[in-house]
Amino acid sequence: MVTISDIAKIAGVAKSTVSRYLNGGSISETTKKKIENVIAATGYSPNKFAQSLKAKRTNIIGTIVPRLDSFATSQTLIGIDDHLRELDCQMVISNSSQDLKREIENIYSLAKQKVAGIILLATEITTEHLEAFRTVQLPVMLVGQQHDQFHSVIHNDYDAAYELGKYILANGHRKIAYLGVTEKDVAVGIKRKEGFRKAVEEVPGSKVRYFETSFKIEHSIQKVPEILEEFNPTIIVCATDNIALGALKAAHMNRLRVPDDLSITGFGGYEITEITHPSITTAKFYYREAGNLAARNMVKLVNEEEINQITFSRYKILERESVDKLK
Repeated sequence: MVTISDIAKIAGVAKSTVSRYLNGGSISETTKKKIENVIAATGYSPNKFAQSLKAKRTNIIGTIVPRLDSFATSQTLIGIDDHLRELDCQMVISNSSQDLKREIENIYSLAKQKVAGIILLATEITTEHLEAFRTVQLPVMLVGQQHDQFHSVIHNDYDAAYELGKYILANGHRKIAYLGVTEKDVAVGIKRKEGFRKAVEEVPGSKVRYFETSFKIEHSIQKVPEILEEFNPTIIVCATDNIALGALKAAHMNRLRVPDDLSITGFGGYEITEITHPSITTAKFYYREAGNLAARNMVKLVNEEEINQITFSRYKILERESVDKLK
Protein backbone atom coordinates (compact mmCIF):
# COMPACT_ATOMS: atom_id res chain seq x y z
CA MET A 1 0.00 0.00 0.00
CA VAL A 2 1.40 3.39 -1.05
CA THR A 3 1.44 5.97 1.76
CA ILE A 4 1.86 9.73 1.95
CA SER A 5 5.46 9.13 3.00
CA ASP A 6 6.08 7.15 -0.18
CA ILE A 7 4.57 9.91 -2.34
CA ALA A 8 6.72 12.53 -0.62
CA LYS A 9 9.91 10.50 -1.07
CA ILE A 10 9.31 9.81 -4.76
CA ALA A 11 8.32 13.40 -5.49
CA GLY A 12 11.27 14.76 -3.51
CA VAL A 13 9.13 16.93 -1.23
CA ALA A 14 8.23 16.99 2.46
CA LYS A 15 5.44 14.80 3.78
CA SER A 16 3.69 17.95 5.04
CA THR A 17 3.71 19.29 1.48
CA VAL A 18 1.89 16.21 0.21
CA SER A 19 -0.63 16.50 3.05
CA ARG A 20 -1.18 20.16 2.17
CA TYR A 21 -1.77 19.22 -1.46
CA LEU A 22 -4.27 16.48 -0.54
CA ASN A 23 -6.19 18.86 1.70
CA GLY A 24 -6.36 21.69 -0.86
CA GLY A 25 -3.62 23.82 0.68
CA SER A 26 -1.46 26.33 -1.16
CA ILE A 27 1.63 24.95 -2.96
CA SER A 28 3.49 25.98 -6.11
CA GLU A 29 2.33 24.77 -9.51
CA THR A 30 5.66 22.99 -10.09
CA THR A 31 5.38 21.05 -6.82
CA LYS A 32 1.74 20.34 -7.46
CA LYS A 33 2.57 18.85 -10.86
CA LYS A 34 5.31 16.63 -9.30
CA ILE A 35 2.90 15.24 -6.72
CA GLU A 36 0.15 14.69 -9.30
CA ASN A 37 2.54 12.75 -11.55
CA VAL A 38 3.65 10.50 -8.68
CA ILE A 39 0.05 9.86 -7.61
CA ALA A 40 -0.89 8.94 -11.18
CA ALA A 41 2.13 6.63 -11.52
CA THR A 42 1.59 4.83 -8.21
CA GLY A 43 -2.19 4.63 -8.28
CA TYR A 44 -2.35 6.21 -4.83
CA SER A 45 -5.79 7.15 -3.53
CA PRO A 46 -6.21 9.55 -0.60
CA ASN A 47 -6.54 7.88 2.75
CA LYS A 48 -10.25 7.95 3.57
CA PHE A 49 -9.49 6.98 7.15
CA ALA A 50 -7.14 9.90 7.73
CA GLN A 51 -9.55 12.27 5.96
CA SER A 52 -12.46 11.19 8.14
CA LEU A 53 -10.32 11.64 11.25
CA LYS A 54 -9.43 15.17 10.20
CA ALA A 55 -13.11 16.04 10.36
CA LYS A 56 -13.75 14.17 13.61
CA ARG A 57 -10.97 13.48 16.05
CA THR A 58 -7.29 12.54 15.80
CA ASN A 59 -5.42 9.97 13.75
CA ILE A 60 -4.88 7.93 16.92
CA ILE A 61 -6.42 4.59 17.86
CA GLY A 62 -6.41 3.78 21.56
CA THR A 63 -5.51 0.20 22.48
CA ILE A 64 -6.09 -1.19 25.96
CA VAL A 65 -4.18 -4.30 27.01
CA PRO A 66 -4.49 -6.40 30.19
CA ARG A 67 -0.72 -6.89 30.50
CA LEU A 68 2.44 -6.02 28.62
CA ASP A 69 4.57 -9.03 29.63
CA SER A 70 2.69 -11.42 27.36
CA PHE A 71 3.63 -13.00 24.04
CA ALA A 72 0.00 -12.90 22.87
CA THR A 73 -0.32 -9.21 23.74
CA SER A 74 2.94 -8.16 22.13
CA GLN A 75 2.21 -10.04 18.90
CA THR A 76 -1.31 -8.61 18.72
CA LEU A 77 0.01 -5.08 19.24
CA ILE A 78 2.55 -5.56 16.45
CA GLY A 79 -0.27 -6.60 14.12
CA ILE A 80 -2.36 -3.56 15.06
CA ASP A 81 0.56 -1.17 14.71
CA ASP A 82 1.64 -2.61 11.34
CA HIS A 83 -1.73 -1.88 9.76
CA LEU A 84 -2.23 1.54 11.34
CA ARG A 85 1.24 2.66 10.24
CA GLU A 86 0.32 1.81 6.64
CA LEU A 87 -2.45 4.39 7.01
CA ASP A 88 -0.19 7.03 8.57
CA CYS A 89 -2.07 6.62 11.83
CA GLN A 90 -0.84 6.02 15.34
CA MET A 91 -1.58 3.71 18.23
CA VAL A 92 -1.50 4.74 21.88
CA ILE A 93 -1.33 1.88 24.39
CA SER A 94 -2.91 1.81 27.85
CA ASN A 95 -1.97 -1.06 30.15
CA SER A 96 -4.41 -2.14 32.86
CA SER A 97 -2.07 -4.66 34.57
CA GLN A 98 -5.05 -7.05 34.85
CA ASP A 99 -6.89 -4.52 37.03
CA LEU A 100 -10.47 -4.10 35.79
CA LYS A 101 -10.92 -0.79 37.62
CA ARG A 102 -7.85 0.58 35.90
CA GLU A 103 -9.13 -0.79 32.58
CA ILE A 104 -12.34 1.23 32.92
CA GLU A 105 -10.31 4.34 33.80
CA ASN A 106 -8.27 3.80 30.64
CA ILE A 107 -11.43 3.95 28.51
CA TYR A 108 -12.31 7.41 29.83
CA SER A 109 -8.69 8.56 29.64
CA LEU A 110 -8.36 7.60 25.97
CA ALA A 111 -11.64 9.34 25.15
CA LYS A 112 -10.29 12.55 26.67
CA GLN A 113 -7.29 12.24 24.34
CA LYS A 114 -9.73 12.39 21.40
CA VAL A 115 -8.83 8.99 20.00
CA ALA A 116 -10.82 7.91 16.94
CA GLY A 117 -11.70 4.53 18.43
CA ILE A 118 -10.71 1.96 21.04
CA ILE A 119 -9.40 -1.57 20.56
CA LEU A 120 -9.72 -3.60 23.75
CA LEU A 121 -7.76 -6.82 24.27
CA ALA A 122 -10.44 -8.08 26.58
CA THR A 123 -10.46 -10.70 29.32
CA GLU A 124 -14.06 -10.02 30.37
CA ILE A 125 -16.79 -7.47 29.67
CA THR A 126 -18.57 -6.15 32.77
CA THR A 127 -21.47 -3.75 33.27
CA GLU A 128 -18.85 -1.09 34.04
CA HIS A 129 -17.33 -1.63 30.59
CA LEU A 130 -20.75 -1.26 28.97
CA GLU A 131 -21.43 1.96 30.87
CA ALA A 132 -18.03 3.41 29.96
CA PHE A 133 -18.42 2.67 26.26
CA ARG A 134 -21.96 4.12 26.26
CA THR A 135 -20.59 7.27 27.85
CA VAL A 136 -17.61 7.89 25.56
CA GLN A 137 -19.54 7.07 22.37
CA LEU A 138 -16.57 5.78 20.38
CA PRO A 139 -16.19 2.89 17.93
CA VAL A 140 -15.08 -0.18 19.88
CA MET A 141 -13.34 -3.34 18.69
CA LEU A 142 -12.84 -6.30 21.04
CA VAL A 143 -9.97 -8.74 20.55
CA GLY A 144 -10.05 -12.18 22.14
CA GLN A 145 -13.59 -11.94 23.53
CA GLN A 146 -17.03 -11.42 22.02
CA HIS A 147 -20.08 -9.48 23.17
CA ASP A 148 -23.39 -8.95 21.40
CA GLN A 149 -23.08 -5.15 21.68
CA PHE A 150 -19.67 -4.87 20.01
CA HIS A 151 -17.69 -6.02 17.01
CA SER A 152 -14.87 -8.41 17.78
CA VAL A 153 -11.94 -10.40 16.44
CA ILE A 154 -11.69 -13.68 18.28
CA HIS A 155 -9.53 -16.78 18.22
CA ASN A 156 -11.46 -19.92 17.37
CA ASP A 157 -11.08 -21.26 20.90
CA TYR A 158 -13.88 -23.83 20.73
CA ASP A 159 -12.82 -25.52 17.48
CA ALA A 160 -9.13 -25.42 18.41
CA ALA A 161 -9.87 -27.13 21.73
CA TYR A 162 -12.09 -29.68 20.05
CA GLU A 163 -9.38 -30.54 17.52
CA LEU A 164 -6.69 -30.72 20.21
CA GLY A 165 -8.95 -33.00 22.26
CA LYS A 166 -9.44 -35.31 19.27
CA TYR A 167 -5.65 -35.45 18.81
CA ILE A 168 -5.05 -36.36 22.48
CA LEU A 169 -7.70 -39.08 22.44
CA ALA A 170 -6.39 -40.48 19.15
CA ASN A 171 -3.07 -40.98 20.93
CA GLY A 172 -4.72 -43.23 23.49
CA HIS A 173 -5.07 -40.93 26.52
CA ARG A 174 -8.11 -41.76 28.63
CA LYS A 175 -7.19 -40.43 32.10
CA ILE A 176 -7.00 -36.71 31.47
CA ALA A 177 -6.62 -33.64 33.68
CA TYR A 178 -7.77 -30.33 32.20
CA LEU A 179 -6.14 -27.32 33.88
CA GLY A 180 -8.12 -24.19 33.03
CA VAL A 181 -8.86 -20.69 34.31
CA THR A 182 -11.83 -18.82 35.72
CA GLU A 183 -15.01 -18.82 33.65
CA LYS A 184 -15.12 -15.02 33.94
CA ASP A 185 -12.86 -15.24 30.89
CA VAL A 186 -15.35 -16.61 28.35
CA ALA A 187 -12.84 -17.41 25.60
CA VAL A 188 -10.18 -19.18 27.67
CA GLY A 189 -12.23 -20.23 30.68
CA ILE A 190 -15.36 -21.48 28.89
CA LYS A 191 -14.95 -21.89 25.11
CA ARG A 192 -11.73 -23.90 25.30
CA LYS A 193 -13.12 -26.15 28.02
CA GLU A 194 -16.38 -26.68 26.12
CA GLY A 195 -14.60 -27.56 22.88
CA PHE A 196 -12.37 -30.04 24.69
CA ARG A 197 -15.34 -31.54 26.56
CA LYS A 198 -17.17 -32.15 23.28
CA ALA A 199 -14.21 -34.16 21.95
CA VAL A 200 -14.08 -36.23 25.14
CA GLU A 201 -17.82 -36.97 25.06
CA GLU A 202 -17.41 -38.54 21.62
CA VAL A 203 -15.00 -41.21 22.97
CA PRO A 204 -16.43 -43.69 25.52
CA GLY A 205 -14.28 -44.74 28.46
CA SER A 206 -12.53 -41.40 29.02
CA LYS A 207 -12.03 -40.18 32.58
CA VAL A 208 -11.53 -36.42 32.84
CA ARG A 209 -11.10 -34.15 35.84
CA TYR A 210 -11.27 -30.36 35.52
CA PHE A 211 -9.03 -28.14 37.63
CA GLU A 212 -8.54 -24.37 37.80
CA THR A 213 -5.55 -22.06 38.19
CA SER A 214 -4.59 -18.53 37.12
CA PHE A 215 -2.73 -17.38 34.00
CA LYS A 216 0.54 -17.20 35.92
CA ILE A 217 3.27 -19.81 35.46
CA GLU A 218 4.10 -19.90 39.17
CA HIS A 219 0.49 -20.78 40.09
CA SER A 220 0.55 -23.66 37.62
CA ILE A 221 3.78 -24.93 39.19
CA GLN A 222 2.02 -24.95 42.57
CA LYS A 223 -1.19 -26.57 41.28
CA VAL A 224 0.21 -29.45 39.24
CA PRO A 225 1.63 -31.47 42.21
CA GLU A 226 -1.86 -31.44 43.74
CA ILE A 227 -3.30 -32.81 40.49
CA LEU A 228 -0.67 -35.53 40.29
CA GLU A 229 -1.27 -36.65 43.87
CA GLU A 230 -5.06 -36.47 43.69
CA PHE A 231 -5.69 -37.84 40.19
CA ASN A 232 -2.42 -39.09 38.59
CA PRO A 233 -3.44 -38.49 34.94
CA THR A 234 -1.51 -39.60 31.85
CA ILE A 235 -1.81 -36.08 30.42
CA ILE A 236 -2.51 -32.52 31.60
CA VAL A 237 -4.28 -30.35 29.04
CA CYS A 238 -3.46 -26.74 29.89
CA ALA A 239 -5.68 -23.84 28.83
CA THR A 240 -2.68 -21.64 27.91
CA ASP A 241 0.97 -22.12 27.02
CA ASN A 242 2.04 -20.33 30.21
CA ILE A 243 0.10 -22.87 32.27
CA ALA A 244 1.74 -25.63 30.21
CA LEU A 245 5.19 -24.17 30.92
CA GLY A 246 4.38 -24.25 34.62
CA ALA A 247 3.20 -27.85 34.32
CA LEU A 248 6.43 -28.80 32.53
CA LYS A 249 8.49 -27.22 35.32
CA ALA A 250 6.42 -28.96 37.99
CA ALA A 251 6.87 -32.31 36.24
CA HIS A 252 10.66 -31.90 36.25
CA MET A 253 10.59 -30.85 39.90
CA ASN A 254 8.70 -34.08 40.68
CA ARG A 255 11.23 -36.17 38.71
CA LEU A 256 8.69 -37.03 36.03
CA ARG A 257 9.79 -37.46 32.43
CA VAL A 258 7.71 -35.67 29.80
CA PRO A 259 6.15 -37.31 27.85
CA ASP A 260 7.13 -40.80 29.15
CA ASP A 261 5.58 -40.33 32.60
CA LEU A 262 3.30 -37.37 31.91
CA SER A 263 2.12 -35.70 28.70
CA ILE A 264 1.37 -31.96 28.51
CA THR A 265 -0.34 -29.69 25.97
CA GLY A 266 -1.08 -25.96 25.78
CA PHE A 267 -2.85 -23.26 23.79
CA GLY A 268 -1.28 -20.25 22.13
CA GLY A 269 1.77 -21.29 20.14
CA TYR A 270 4.20 -19.07 22.08
CA GLU A 271 7.69 -19.13 20.58
CA ILE A 272 9.26 -20.41 23.80
CA THR A 273 7.21 -23.63 23.66
CA GLU A 274 9.23 -24.67 20.61
CA ILE A 275 12.60 -24.44 22.36
CA THR A 276 11.71 -26.06 25.69
CA HIS A 277 12.79 -29.65 26.28
CA PRO A 278 10.65 -31.33 25.30
CA SER A 279 8.92 -28.88 22.96
CA ILE A 280 5.22 -28.49 23.82
CA THR A 281 2.34 -29.66 21.65
CA THR A 282 -0.09 -26.75 21.42
CA ALA A 283 -2.91 -25.08 19.51
CA LYS A 284 -1.25 -22.12 17.80
CA PHE A 285 -3.21 -18.89 17.46
CA TYR A 286 -2.09 -16.23 14.98
CA TYR A 287 -1.99 -13.21 17.28
CA ARG A 288 -0.26 -10.83 14.88
CA GLU A 289 -2.82 -11.64 12.20
CA ALA A 290 -5.62 -11.06 14.71
CA GLY A 291 -4.16 -7.63 15.53
CA ASN A 292 -4.03 -6.78 11.84
CA LEU A 293 -7.67 -7.82 11.42
CA ALA A 294 -8.68 -5.75 14.45
CA ALA A 295 -6.97 -2.63 13.09
CA ARG A 296 -8.50 -3.15 9.67
CA ASN A 297 -11.98 -3.54 11.13
CA MET A 298 -11.48 -0.53 13.39
CA VAL A 299 -10.65 1.60 10.34
CA LYS A 300 -13.91 0.47 8.75
CA LEU A 301 -15.87 1.25 11.91
CA VAL A 302 -14.43 4.77 12.05
CA ASN A 303 -15.47 5.21 8.42
CA GLU A 304 -18.93 3.88 9.29
CA GLU A 305 -18.56 0.92 6.93
CA GLU A 306 -20.32 -2.41 7.38
CA ILE A 307 -18.27 -5.25 8.90
CA ASN A 308 -19.09 -8.68 10.35
CA GLN A 309 -20.01 -8.72 14.02
CA ILE A 310 -17.45 -11.47 14.63
CA THR A 311 -14.23 -12.14 12.74
CA PHE A 312 -12.33 -15.37 13.47
CA SER A 313 -8.55 -15.63 13.26
CA ARG A 314 -6.78 -18.84 12.27
CA TYR A 315 -5.42 -21.63 14.44
CA LYS A 316 -3.26 -24.71 13.87
CA ILE A 317 -2.46 -27.75 16.03
CA LEU A 318 1.33 -28.02 16.41
CA GLU A 319 2.29 -31.63 17.10
CA ARG A 320 5.59 -31.62 18.98
CA GLU A 321 7.30 -33.78 21.62
CA SER A 322 5.24 -33.45 24.81
CA VAL A 323 2.48 -35.98 24.07
CA ASP A 324 3.16 -39.70 24.48
CA LYS A 325 1.50 -42.06 22.00
CA LEU A 326 -0.09 -44.67 24.24
CA LYS A 327 -1.68 -46.68 21.44
